[in-house]
Amino acid sequence: MRPELAARLGENVPRYTSYPTAPHFHPGVDASVQKGWLEALEGGDEISLYLHIPYCDRLCWFCACHTKQTRHYEPVTAYLGSLRAEIATVAALISGKVFVRAIHFGGGSPTMLKPEDMVALGAFLRDSFDFVPNAKISIEIDPNDMGEARLDALAEIGMTRASLGVQDFDPKVQKAINREQSFLQTKVVVDGVRSRGVESVNLDLLYGLPHQTRESLCSTVAQALTLEPDRMALFGYAHVPWFKKHQTMIDEAWLPGPTERFAQSQLAARAILDKGYEAIGLDHFAKPGDALAAAACTGALHRNFQGYTEDRCETLIGVGPSSISRFRQGYLQNNPSTAEYGRMVANGGLAAVRGIAFSDDDRVRGWIIERLMCDFAFSAIDLVESFGEAGQKLLIQASSIALQDPARLLELQGDSFVVLAESRPFVRSIAAKFDKYLESGTARHSVVV
Repeated sequence: MRPELAARLGENVPRYTSYPTAPHFHPGVDASVQKGWLEALEGGDEISLYLHIPYCDRLCWFCACHTKQTRHYEPVTAYLGSLRAEIATVAALISGKVFVRAIHFGGGSPTMLKPEDMVALGAFLRDSFDFVPNAKISIEIDPNDMGEARLDALAEIGMTRASLGVQDFDPKVQKAINREQSFLQTKVVVDGVRSRGVESVNLDLLYGLPHQTRESLCSTVAQALTLEPDRMALFGYAHVPWFKKHQTMIDEAWLPGPTERFAQSQLAARAILDKGYEAIGLDHFAKPGDALAAAACTGALHRNFQGYTEDRCETLIGVGPSSISRFRQGYLQNNPSTAEYGRMVANGGLAAVRGIAFSDDDRVRGWIIERLMCDFAFSAIDLVESFGEAGQKLLIQASSIALQDPARLLELQGDSFVVLAESRPFVRSIAAKFDKYLESGTARHSVVV
């Protein structure tokens, strides 16, 4: 690696699953704005839904999600009542106008729900919204939760993609992150969902975990590949104990340094590519026939809070505490407190407490950042044709970045600005150069690789 690239390994920048990023949301965009944006959806629009289940029956110490541990099911039952209330309110505002193309169940642990509750929730969604034929339903699965009854329930609600958290199969690493999960447990679930006709299986792996080494990570990757997942995600562990206090359970002395993290990421990625998978953006991989690979080939790849996606819907409506929605007009985020969320959605209320409305400048910068994160390039012609004068201003900035950066992370090739292959692991740093909010913000971020 060139020295100027190695020096960037310790940089802290956003992950750019949105632009502007969530730390810049503000309370001036709230539930009253949310109502107006919902009502402004146009007839015939296709939308996606995200459902947040903010509970786990154990707390993984590496996790940075909005969730809480509970050993009792009563809080979950009460929460499902609040979730149905919000769904009903949203559906009443947009009923008859839009069609649901995709649903993603995240958390927390969606598979913590009892089988009968998962089936009832799926039926409630079908009763509340109009779905396009063959709508995609993806669910995040904790293999430790699963049994035959839960597998049957997921099949009954129409799951089309199962996303399993693996992280690492090494017992020492698992103990350090409080996530003990055997390879056999994982295989049983993968086999179980496939036997029920699920068309796509995704596995999530992490590098940069405590006690993780290049050898142990490559062993995990090799085991995961024997399951022949349709997709794989290889994320860098984000150590943010100032944001998630339970991460203080992980001794920082156990964590690999920046150079070791980079080496782990590159070795693991190479092992996946050597098995015939295609690289998708920064940290995803897919079999050549997968829809995600097709989207990457045709320039139709997108990025949202769940990562890379082929979902083309402009509108993503998040329900549940902390959920983020994206509308044509901007972003909205629900109250992260489960108790406050429940009070807000009672009696027909909405739960958004902060967000941001897009300016023309936000739209063009967001487009550039998404194309960099997805394609490692963007066209100067498309930039100007799509955004006019605002695009022209950013074209000047992009030219300056390409000419003045001694590391040459971004180059002008013909009419396109291109991230060179050796610089792709640092694409978040390149995207950050187009982030006008970054220098004025006070948020802390994870390391670049």
